[in-house]
Amino acid sequence: MAGAPGAGTLQLVGDPERVRAALSPVRRRLLERLREPASATRLAAELGLSRQRVNYHVRALERAGLVELVEERQRRGCTERILATRADAFVVDPAVLGAMRRVDAQDRHAAEHLIGAASDVVRDVARMQGAADRSGTRLLTFTLEADVRFASPADLERFAARLADVLAETAAEHGTQHGGRPYRVVVGGHPAPTTPEPSDA
Repeated sequence: MAGAPGAGTLQLVGDPERVRAALSPVRRRLLERLREPASATRLAAELGLSRQRVNYHVRALERAGLVELVEERQRRGCTERILATRADAFVVDPAVLGAMRRVDAQDRHAAEHLIGAASDVVRDVARMQGAADRSGTRLLTFTLEADVRFASPADLERFAARLADVLAETAAEHGTQHGGRPYRVVVGGHPAPTTPEPSDA
């Protein structure tokens, strides 16, 4: 069986109706399984559901543009439809969840500023990665992570100020004012979670 047409790709979902179409546990399971093409009959057998119920949910996902028909087969006098997800992974545009209150960009310690910047990263990178997937090219990115402990808020503020200075110096040293592709560098920090997040929030 051929691999799914969307295998290895990523798609940004910015339409609230499409997001709602994929929210139920059954539909999330179907999207996960349909990374490899399958028919409703096969899905029903594997998931222990009725074929009618699977058909209902698959049709909803198909109308939302999250799965697509990849093949039709004649089987025992009937037409069997083989479907697959349109992408290997879907990323929800944070804007779908509601507009974030913007704050002064100079307030580097505002949680709203961090959330807004992170939302922009999710939306922009997902959109560009999807375009790169479709064109068969690579989106060149980088990610830096570190864990650090602060004894007091003042220590955190000094760290952020020093980091801002280093970032500005490094950008001036390695960046160019003319030509080349512009990059957006976002550096943020937040308290590490103290308890595990629910697995199916």
